Parts: sequence; structure tokens; C-alpha cells
Amino acid sequence: MKVNWIGISAAVLVTSGAQQTLADEALAKKSGCLECHNIGKNADKRLVGPSFEEIAAKYKGNARARNALIETVKKGGKGNWTEVTGGIPMPPYSPRLSDAEIRQLVDWMLRL
Repeated sequence: MKVNWIGISAAVLVTSGAQQTLADEALAKKSGCLECHNIGKNADKRLVGPSFEEIAAKYKGNARARNALIETVKKGGKGNWTEVTGGIPMPPYSPRLSDAEIRQLVDWMLRL
């Protein structure tokens, strides 16, 4: 019997990637992120802040985006999305979330 190792490896990567995405989304939900942000930009109902897909699209290709977004999640922010939020600030999530959890959320969001 001939085994297609490439196909098996690809299936494992897709499965593990899907599991990581679910874990990242669960962290966003548990952390309260989904109280203000939708995941998809085509969401029917806008919440307080921009969707994660809108944020990812805005910063796509920006080499400084990851670090800037990590700092915004840690310390909070205001002024980057005023047209969407009406001036409502993003609250700080440090120390509620660890630095590793904040990096995990930002990396997930930027992959959307």
C-alpha cells in the first residue's frame, strides 16, 4: 500500500490550524473582546469598535502594526478609529491578559 505522506501532512496542518483558530477565537470571547468587536467585516451589526477583519485589512503590510496593536491592547487607545467608535476609547487589557495572550490575540487578528 502506497501512503501519500504529503496529503497526510497537509491534512494535519489544516486540522491544527483550524484548532488554533478556534482556540484564539475562544480567547477573544473569554477576554471580552467580542463585546465591542465583531470578527468579520461583513457582520450585520456593528458593535462599538471595528471588526477584527477591518483592523487586519487596515494594517496589512505595515511592518510596525503588530507591535503597535500589542501596545494598544495592553495600554488601551483612542483616536485610531474615531469614525467608527465615535471617540469611545479602547480600554487597556493588561494586566487582565498576559503579554503572551495579548500577542496571541493580535497575531490571530492579523491572520484574518
